[in-house]
Amino acid sequence: MTAAGKDNYDVIIAGGGIVGLTLANALKASGLRIAVIEQYPAPPVSEDIDLRVSAINPASLAVFARCGITPDSLSRCCGFYEMQVWDSTGAGQIHFDAAESGLETLGYIIENSVLQGALLAALSPTEHISYLCPQRITGISWQDDGHRVQLDSGQLLRCKLLVAADGANSRLRQLANIDYQRSSYQQQGIVCTVNTEQPHQHTAWQCFLPSGPLAFLPLASGQCSIVWSLDESLVAATLALDDHAFSRALERAFDYRLGAVTAVSERRAFPLSHGHVGRYVKSGLALVGDAAHTIHPLAGQGANLGIMDAAVLADVITEARAAGRQWWALHTLRQYERARRGDNRLMETAMSGFKQLFGNASPWLSSLRNGGLTVVDHLPVLKSLLMKHAMGAGRH
Repeated sequence: MTAAGKDNYDVIIAGGGIVGLTLANALKASGLRIAVIEQYPAPPVSEDIDLRVSAINPASLAVFARCGITPDSLSRCCGFYEMQVWDSTGAGQIHFDAAESGLETLGYIIENSVLQGALLAALSPTEHISYLCPQRITGISWQDDGHRVQLDSGQLLRCKLLVAADGANSRLRQLANIDYQRSSYQQQGIVCTVNTEQPHQHTAWQCFLPSGPLAFLPLASGQCSIVWSLDESLVAATLALDDHAFSRALERAFDYRLGAVTAVSERRAFPLSHGHVGRYVKSGLALVGDAAHTIHPLAGQGANLGIMDAAVLADVITEARAAGRQWWALHTLRQYERARRGDNRLMETAMSGFKQLFGNASPWLSSLRNGGLTVVDHLPVLKSLLMKHAMGAGRH
């Protein structure tokens, strides 16, 4: 990537993570002059498994394919063909199988560093896109004829459209004075990589516990990446366990579905919350991904929602530009907001509802949950609809 004109750009994307780089790639063929501003260098892809992974559904895979990125082109990724979901308080469970719907796969588990590296590499031969890293936006002057963006290096950039793809704590969202309502779940998610006695069977596993959901996600190495949601009061003590005690606690919580946990990596924890902005767009400004909305990770849909945000915004911009319209104008950007707000809000509400339903210790709710899982598992049409929604069918 080379400089795309001296400090003058059409689009400036704040954030060089998965969503920001997806947007830059989706706009690659547009000819627009684009700058991606990223504060932190991309994490290198090493032999060690990244603790943060994403469950990428077929709809997002189709977006990446348009950018020239396929599972075969990635250094490491693992397809999963089945999902097993159950309630630890009873016998209720549900099983999803790609073969039952004539599908090749339900999705892929991809390490964030691997995906981010592939998206960045896909931009490298593009002369009209600049990747400015490490750089941070420190100020913005909002102008009718184009915005002025101040970087911490002292560089002053100009653009017609600013896009906030800089995460849940978005600096650009704050500078734009866009209201963001966030609610904490009073939980944290513990992530690590584990070895198990039995193979993962290319299956995504999820157990609902009273303290929060526990997911085992299959990795190409044969290991599993776990996300264990726990009440904040339990997190410190759980992290303080030695590897042996942590492994025993983990395999018990997981009902020994994959036998013993034989090895465990370092562990980290991150706070869990959900939230939504009051508006996705202003004139010359759009918010995508976690900068606009966050959800509970229990269904692994956060990354997919952000990827679809980027894809839809790119299409709106490209179509408006091809028609000779002002692609950066508010009336154009509202097309993106209308296309994405409902789906994102629905997913946020659904994940919060699941968290409340499965986190309630009431005996009658436990019976209702378990009965409901069993009923759905025996209704192929309903199960197929749930699976297609999780896979992103019809969203874009």
